[in-house]
Amino acid sequence: MPSAARRHRAKIAARASEPSGTGHREGKAPSGAPECSKTLLEQPPAARPERKRRTHTLELPEAYRFLFRPARYKVAYSGRGAGKSWGVADALLTVALQRKVRVLCARQFQASIADSVHRLLCDRISARGLDDFFRVTQTGIQSVNGSEYLFKGLKLNAAEIKSLEGVDICWVEEAQHVNRESWDLLIPTIRKEGSEIWITFNPGTVDSETWQRFVVEPPESAVVVKTSWRDNPFFPATLEEERRHAQRVMDPEDYANIWEGEPLTHAKAQIFAGRYQVAEFESPTTGVRLYYGADWGFADDPTTLVRAFERDGCLYVDHEAWAQGCEIERLPALFRLVPDAQRWPIRADSSRPELIRFMRRMGFVMKPCRKWPGSIEEGVTFLRSGFDRLVVHPRCTHVADELRLYSYKTDRTTGDVLPAIVDKHNHCMDALRYAIEPIIRGRAKKDRR
Repeated sequence: MPSAARRHRAKIAARASEPSGTGHREGKAPSGAPECSKTLLEQPPAARPERKRRTHTLELPEAYRFLFRPARYKVAYSGRGAGKSWGVADALLTVALQRKVRVLCARQFQASIADSVHRLLCDRISARGLDDFFRVTQTGIQSVNGSEYLFKGLKLNAAEIKSLEGVDICWVEEAQHVNRESWDLLIPTIRKEGSEIWITFNPGTVDSETWQRFVVEPPESAVVVKTSWRDNPFFPATLEEERRHAQRVMDPEDYANIWEGEPLTHAKAQIFAGRYQVAEFESPTTGVRLYYGADWGFADDPTTLVRAFERDGCLYVDHEAWAQGCEIERLPALFRLVPDAQRWPIRADSSRPELIRFMRRMGFVMKPCRKWPGSIEEGVTFLRSGFDRLVVHPRCTHVADELRLYSYKTDRTTGDVLPAIVDKHNHCMDALRYAIEPIIRGRAKKDRR
């Protein structure tokens, strides 16, 4: 959960790098929700010459402050309830009052102005009492300083898009629907010096053009931010009830896509599709063997420790520790985050014997895992078919993410699933394989009898 925001006030003439925006107040924010930055806007005398100058306070969730940093591409993706459309709309209103800009609001499909964000911008203008700053028509919006908003659909307005000149900011909303042809058309059109392309979307599939172009392999000049309902200080209580219900009843992948902003994987390629669930359960206190496994991080890879136990034919994962860039001296503290980690044997990646020796000196019962040609595939197969189901506690978020994303390679031309595992999303999976090594060996002995 992001830290509470620092209060910020500035005149409308302040630099664009100073964060500002508006927010809505429907519902009650969840406990611990982030606060908002604030910017004080002064109404120009020309707007209301017969009255005193008025001020308007606009609020912007901290997660969207990056919109005011210089970058060619500003990308925000999320699931439901993150407030990204509100945040971007409010940021654009602030920019339009800070300086004269031409804003193109685009989406893949727009048969009429009703299909655009025109209504959203109008609602934000009215909600924040900014009617005197903007002139709204049925087809456009203009600010008192000459800023203007245009609204176009990419699919049906190719010729108009090509002919556009002088666009300072292009906001592509619902960008998950934008295909390669539309991106190739739009991007060269937004060519004014210093121009920006703002992109918001709810992820679709991992192979979608927008996901691949701006998240998997983003341009060097891109700032990519993932947000969620946790970043929305105005997340309604009603929506929170819906989210909690969805977490209990939905398929884990569908929940992660709809509420957490994770892309959908190829079901056929997903190794653990239909083989796991995320659910709350009580951890055992006595009478159950606990299994611990650790994977060491290299460079940007995380160091992980997982704890699991077997009960009624199912494998339960109830605790995890996860950290990127973990220095050797921090390892003991990280591992102690998992209960009883110093009481039970831990099987760890054998490629770092020096770390195993260090952790032994720190009081941990560390053992190197066994590796052989094909050990990864055999371990994964056992995890998938050796138990009735894998059950993951909701606090083990990284384990759940990897179970959802861990997949076989696919042929990008034919879509065929290949007999090779993608070397990604596997740090918790490796730790889990190491942890259950005693179970695998025990089963093998029984089979030989």
